Amino acid sequence: MPILFVFFALQLFDLVTTLVFLHHGVREANPLVALLILISARPAFAVVMLKLAACALAVFAWKTRRFRLLRRANLFFLVCVAWNLVAIAAA
Repeated sequence: MPILFVFFALQLFDLVTTLVFLHHGVREANPLVALLILISARPAFAVVMLKLAACALAVFAWKTRRFRLLRRANLFFLVCVAWNLVAIAAA
């Protein structure tokens, strides 16, 4: 269960740092997220919906005992959060 809570925490950190760097004028690097932000009337809502979808997929992975996938996803999002923090610092 802790691996799932780490995933949720990383999603929250990624959401917050993404919204902060978007507020500072930094562009989103993920093409899918950038497209959704572009076509959405409310970019923050688009990012929140993506994070909720990611959390739902993580719950499915946890229930089907795909812990290795969750560990890799956690590492990926840890790097994303670090990248976001660097982008914020550089803005």
